[in-house]
Formats: sequence, structure tokens, C-alpha cells
Amino acid sequence: MNYTVAALTLRGLLGRRRGLLLLAVPLLLIVLAVVVRLGVGVDHDATVNLLSKLALGTMVPLLGLIAGTGAIGPEIDDGSIIYLLAKPQPRYKIILTKLAVAIGCSAVFAAVPTFLAGEILYGNLEHIALGYGIGALVAGVAYSALFLLFGVITRHAVVVGLLYALLWESVVGNFVPGARTLSIQQWGQTVARQVADSGSLTANVHLPVAIPLLIVVAVGATALASVRLAGLTLAGEE
Repeated sequence: MNYTVAALTLRGLLGRRRGLLLLAVPLLLIVLAVVVRLGVGVDHDATVNLLSKLALGTMVPLLGLIAGTGAIGPEIDDGSIIYLLAKPQPRYKIILTKLAVAIGCSAVFAAVPTFLAGEILYGNLEHIALGYGIGALVAGVAYSALFLLFGVITRHAVVVGLLYALLWESVVGNFVPGARTLSIQQWGQTVARQVADSGSLTANVHLPVAIPLLIVVAVGATALASVRLAGLTLAGEE
């Protein structure tokens, strides 16, 4: 961990527009949770629908996109990354540091609000809030690593990430049975089911499949991002 790189990355992520998005999206989830709780009371189905579709299915990948691409993409786009690359430090440390910051943002702005929304909606019943909070956390780790990789390999990381999140995670991963096995959202749902009380949640992917795939995506994307960053030149052509 390079604390100087971490501080610069965090400052960039919490800048005006990204900072507002990072705050606004989870705030919307909390407000909706309050509205649903006041409207229908303590309701299992309403809780699961809101947490699985809005929180885990939409908010977590969106915030992972903001944190993952925002951690490094802007520095590559404006060329300021060359100042980091000129420092005498292994480039994988730059990636690991930026990934740690992105994961921290995902945890604070996605996993914690998901847990709080679950508590508002359903309290401690059946440990559903805790399950979705942990599911959002592990999914946020994978999304952060994947979108950080996008930020390194393409100047259009936000567009590519949005297409991935909207088409693959929200459409294909939800409605095409065979593709669900390759959906980060579904892996998070599997972890949520495992943490919650038995029978309270369902999932389409078995835990022995979901956990290894989560690890492969997180580790593989981080390794590829490190290799790609090592290939960037100080001349800034890339």
C-alpha cells in the first residue's frame, strides 16, 4: 500500500461529480427503503426484491463502476499517470493501492447502505440484511477489480463498464439461465443466501461455484491490470 497514491486516488474519487454520485445512489436506496417500510410494513418479498434487484443488481455494479474506473482511468486519460509511473516503485503496487481504495469506496457506499436498507426494511429477521450486506461487499470487490481493469485497458472504460453492467449483469445475467453462472450479481446473491437463515433466500449459483469464480475474477483482473500498467510507457502515448 502506497499511502500517497491512496490519498491522491481517494481525493480524485471523492471529487465533485463522482463524490455526488457515490452519495446520491445509496441515499436513494435508503429513502426507498424507508418509503417501502412505511408503505407495506415488514414484508419479506418487498425486502428481497428491493435488495436483490435495486441494491445488488443495480447499485453495487454502478458504484463499482464509478470507483473502479475512477480510481485510475482519469489519470491515464489526462496523462498524469506518468508522474506515478516515474516513481521508483513496482507498478503492481499502484494497482493494488488503487484497488484497495476502490474496494473501500464500494464497501462504504454500497455494502453498508445495502445492510442499512435491509435493517430498515426487515430488521434482523432471518439475517437477510446481513446476508445482502456481505453479498454486496464480495460483489463490490469483484466489480472494483474488473472495472479497474477496464480503466487500464481502454479510454472508454465507463461506456464499456456501463454496457457490461446493463446488458450482461442486468439483462443476460438475470434472464438467461445458463449465463447466470457467470454473473457477479448472482455470485453475490449466492453469498447472501449462505449468510441468511436457511430457506429465507434463493440463488441460482451454488456456493462452491460462486466463491472460486469471485476469486478468479478479482485476482485475474488485478493481475491483468498490473501487467497492462507495466506495459505503459512514460512517453504517454497510451
